[in-house]
Amino acid sequence: MLNEFKAFIARGNVLDLAVAVIIGAAFGRIVTSLTDDIIMPVIGKITGGLDFSNYFLRLGEIPAGYAGSPTSYADLKKAGVPLLGYGEFVTVAVNFLIVAFIIFLIVRTVNRIALRDRAEEAAKPTPPEAADLVLLREIRDELRLRR
Repeated sequence: MLNEFKAFIARGNVLDLAVAVIIGAAFGRIVTSLTDDIIMPVIGKITGGLDFSNYFLRLGEIPAGYAGSPTSYADLKKAGVPLLGYGEFVTVAVNFLIVAFIIFLIVRTVNRIALRDRAEEAAKPTPPEAADLVLLREIRDELRLRR
């Protein structure tokens, strides 16, 4: 079983997958920063200074010893107050749309390159056949006609 595991790990697909997961995690952090630090503030500015991260509904009572802001989603969440954070959901949905669009662009580009490569391969002239191969085909065709 150990040898099978070693063979499985040593295959290229597993290593490719590991690299893809690491790059994907880093890419996810980049997209999160893009959304949180650039896109959502611009949307907030356009909509009159709205901060989507603080859009929430409080579903429970604030604890008696709570010293933070009653309008801060992060502070209330840290204090254990049950919240429905629809502003955070909007931010995560925008993150998803950005990632999905970028993946779409990557797949589209790869498909176009593959299609172009196939077209180039099909357009290449076929090498001339050897004379003996042509002769053998002619003999085969003659024998078929005699039957």
